[in-house]
Amino acid sequence: MRRREFITLLSGVAATWPVPAHAQQPDRTRRIGVLMLYPEDDPQGQLRAATFQRELENFGWKVGINLTINYHWGTGDADWVKSATAEMLRQMPDVMLANGDAAAKAAKQATQSVPVIFISGGDPVGDGLVQSLPHPGGNLTGFAVMEASLGGEWLGMLKQVAPRIAHVVVFVNPDNATHQRYLASLIATAPAFTVEVVAAPLHEGGDIEAAVRHSDCGLIVPADPSTNSRRGLVIELAARHRIPAIYALRAATVDGGLMSYGVDLPDVFRQAAIYADRILKGERPANLPVQLPTKFELVINLKTAKTLGLSIPPSLLATADEVIE
Repeated sequence: MRRREFITLLSGVAATWPVPAHAQQPDRTRRIGVLMLYPEDDPQGQLRAATFQRELENFGWKVGINLTINYHWGTGDADWVKSATAEMLRQMPDVMLANGDAAAKAAKQATQSVPVIFISGGDPVGDGLVQSLPHPGGNLTGFAVMEASLGGEWLGMLKQVAPRIAHVVVFVNPDNATHQRYLASLIATAPAFTVEVVAAPLHEGGDIEAAVRHSDCGLIVPADPSTNSRRGLVIELAARHRIPAIYALRAATVDGGLMSYGVDLPDVFRQAAIYADRILKGERPANLPVQLPTKFELVINLKTAKTLGLSIPPSLLATADEVIE
């Protein structure tokens, strides 16, 4: 299938960024701390970490020679994230990469001196991470990976595939502000698709089981460590109860989910490595613009569709970036 290409916020700029006169790599080993809100054995988390490291190597940074990358893996509540952030900062990194809203907020609260690159949320200004997108103004910059308008697109795609659905369950993390924006967008859009949208806070496996028992139900699963780490269970229960579901991340579709539409996260980690290189070479986060998501991918699993007895409209298939058969 064909792949749609979207222009990134700073398309074409990276190749022409000026390199400061003092931007030669230092003799001492530099340290990057990475807070990854994934279990360490999650293949998708490992893929993102590998993409980040590989891009750094393209700039001449070699782990074990002039660079150390300390990963802190895991998921937990706000107190766990705060503790993990403090532990990482005790290792005195030159740059920190904070993956996820909770990690970004914890880093913001924990340090005003260590440069932090975040990969999180949809409104870094509204969430208090930066002063503005073009001029972050502090020690944080990074990449927003979600936007509220995606909610309506997910709902539209779900109805194309399963026109019969009358209820749509949205798994949300109550502590994730972007999830609340998604929910507001979905509720506003729902009447146009003659569906009722219901939020289901995701904490335990029983929450998932209870949410997907309606025979005329569809499911939307936004990105968040709480959903990412449980995607196997969500996919299993959606299949068991024959629930059509759309996910924010490609990883879920590869693992057997019906379809996904969202940002290409490994590519975001690649871009984060470009920012890490620039900071290690002397640039300040305050002068590196926050980038918004502009590249999205639609992935459809035809095998899962057949198992669910669903027919994917040709018009939707024609716009897919990837079809898994």
